[in-house]
Amino acid sequence: MGYAIAVAQGVITALGPRLSVETTKRLLGLSFEGTAGLEARPWYRRQLRATGVGLVAAGLAGLALEARAEESETDGLETDCKAEPTAE
Repeated sequence: MGYAIAVAQGVITALGPRLSVETTKRLLGLSFEGTAGLEARPWYRRQLRATGVGLVAAGLAGLALEARAEESETDGLETDCKAEPTAE
């Protein structure tokens, strides 16, 4: 579930860095005065976009690794269930 949230957050940040900037300004506004006048510099928005792309990649890699781990666990259980009983 955490990887899926990371992918969603990464997509939002990569496609809309201005939305991320606005959200940050609002959150800062809870604790500080005068945050409405803050303007993000272009390099900061580019950095946010790159961070979003990286977060998407990391989330997708995590999802793929989890799926593969579950698949290998399932394969191991099927092998154990198909074993024929031994005669004693």
